[in-house]
Amino acid sequence: MAGENPLVVFTPSGKRGRFPVGTPVLDAARALGVDLDSVCGGRGICSKCQITPSYGKFPKHGVTVGRNALTEWNTVEERFKSRRGMIDGRRLGCQARVQGDAVIDVPPESQVHKQVIRKRVEARDIVLNPSTRLFFVEVPEPDMHDPGGDMERLVTALCRQYSLPHPGADLRTLQMLQPVLRKNDRKVTCAIHMGDAAVSPRIMAIWPGFYEGSVYGVAVDIGSTTIAAHLCDLQSGEVVASSGLMNPQIRFGEDLMSRVSYSMMNRNGAEKLTNAVREGMNALFVHIASEAQIDRELIVDAVFVCNPVMHHLLLGIDPSELGQAPFALATSDSVSMRAAALGLNLHPAARVYLLPCVAGHVGADAAAVALSEAPDKSEDLVLVVDIGTNAEILLGNRDKVLACSSPTGPAFEGAQISGGQRAAPGAIERVEIDPISKEPRFRVIGSDLWSDEEGFSASILKSGITGICGSGIIEVVAEMRMAGILDKRGLIGSPKQTGTVRCFADGRTYSYLLWDGTAEGGPKVAVTNPDIRAIQMAKAALYAGARLLMDKMQVETVDRIVLAGAFGAHISIKHAMVLGMIPDCPFDKVTSVGNAAGTGARIALLNVDARKEVEQTVRRIHKIETAIEPRFQEHFVNASAIPNSVERFPILESVVQLPQVSFNAGTDTAADSRGGRRRCRTRA
Repeated sequence: MAGENPLVVFTPSGKRGRFPVGTPVLDAARALGVDLDSVCGGRGICSKCQITPSYGKFPKHGVTVGRNALTEWNTVEERFKSRRGMIDGRRLGCQARVQGDAVIDVPPESQVHKQVIRKRVEARDIVLNPSTRLFFVEVPEPDMHDPGGDMERLVTALCRQYSLPHPGADLRTLQMLQPVLRKNDRKVTCAIHMGDAAVSPRIMAIWPGFYEGSVYGVAVDIGSTTIAAHLCDLQSGEVVASSGLMNPQIRFGEDLMSRVSYSMMNRNGAEKLTNAVREGMNALFVHIASEAQIDRELIVDAVFVCNPVMHHLLLGIDPSELGQAPFALATSDSVSMRAAALGLNLHPAARVYLLPCVAGHVGADAAAVALSEAPDKSEDLVLVVDIGTNAEILLGNRDKVLACSSPTGPAFEGAQISGGQRAAPGAIERVEIDPISKEPRFRVIGSDLWSDEEGFSASILKSGITGICGSGIIEVVAEMRMAGILDKRGLIGSPKQTGTVRCFADGRTYSYLLWDGTAEGGPKVAVTNPDIRAIQMAKAALYAGARLLMDKMQVETVDRIVLAGAFGAHISIKHAMVLGMIPDCPFDKVTSVGNAAGTGARIALLNVDARKEVEQTVRRIHKIETAIEPRFQEHFVNASAIPNSVERFPILESVVQLPQVSFNAGTDTAADSRGGRRRCRTRA
């Protein structure tokens, strides 16, 4: 229609509107609510507002776009492209102005709420919407006729130029303000925490001129045995460094209940546990900042996930109530506070967010797993198992989600195992045993070769063979069962019963020699009957928790299984099924996803809307308390056998035929693979 302003259409959003000739594309995008980024406020400095204009006929949008739809390429754009580079065909939205009907594409990297690269195909996207953002602003000069202070002028400029809510500032920011304003003609970059339910927007830091760096956040999963942290760039969402350490509280007890007991039975016990984990956190922050080569004070946000006992101890809350029924939490809601309140050495004004706990011993780590794996959005029935010293188990779909915590203990992580160790170079991580010769071969962390392959010895010269980690323990026990070295009850046979001298008398029972490095000054790695018992107890607790949730859901099978946890990522599905760690399920429906709790923490760090989402999600999760459920003990006893004394595993049986051997302690008696029994000489 004659006289109408040009039509501007933005893709992929499809938002459209008419604007006067000469309107900057960035202004048009803001007016329509298009997700187009800009840190510098349209001054041609930051280059965040890159757009791609399209030309030609667009019947879908009802427009024809000519080559003169936007103003010509200008010197600001040319200077930027020559200095930093820019994809051909792109323009800066703050420099290109509307001249006629236009179709403008906003590429993903120019979107404020851009999607962070997914960690795997089936994982949910992370939409970038961090708590803290950068804003470049020009602050008006002081005026004798305007009695306001420089902070008030800064806040007014921010509100006018970016339509921000009125941000506050702490004393440190006030102390920095005027010296910074003097350095660059009163042009500054502010890092602003956009606020949450606990705090209004705050100016966190100020830099003179246009700050070309970034600000960072850290997502932390505090486990009973290990602490893992991911340092993320809050502008790009990229993980710039990851690190971990053993939880320093281990010296007070390997499992959670032993730490609760320590806090109850020792003067200032809870305080010592709190100090230990906070000191460990600060050491980890120093290390991760050094690894990323950034100043630790650039870390302005932190998100923590942990089980309820660790949650309370991090916050300095006595966990005694969690040591006895009804396992009452001091709070199950999310917690938001300053990092300084926890003695954490980050930016002085850094914020901390702890995800909500579900209830009882189902903590913020389970909430983070729910956020990452989203069982409440699943069309099919999914079992999510986060394997650690305590297993967090979720079962559900769009209709209902159940959760429980199962006390597996630290055996899966190499603790309580005679040759066990954490996953580190030198640890045996994969094992195969020949069912005929009963001879093993294995792989060691740090080498891609099997122990019977040429070059193996040379490949491990630096690390040697130091022990066996959790995944190695799982595989060797399952392989022993498949090779007929171990019976269903968990007894290791004698040399006569098994046909191998690798089975040797070890007190009143037998052990299986996996590797003997004593001749080279290394350790002897053997699997003992106490090792088998530790694995049986751990896997029985894991299976019993999953089976209890299935009872409550009134199902006998699940559609798929997700194995989570840093350890879960390295588990062989076949070996886990042979042990009876998880319910019978098609192998192709069982996936390993790594540290899902850590991923959930990263989602909450990078997207503040995800924090609101998880707070709503946990209220819909039904928590089952294993300690008061009679059937948990029944399932536990049945699951102590390998794979199970009562329940069949038909899918597993179609893939793996387990020998029907039975070893009696004190006699050389065994059953052959056909189920018959043969008498052998009684041991002296």
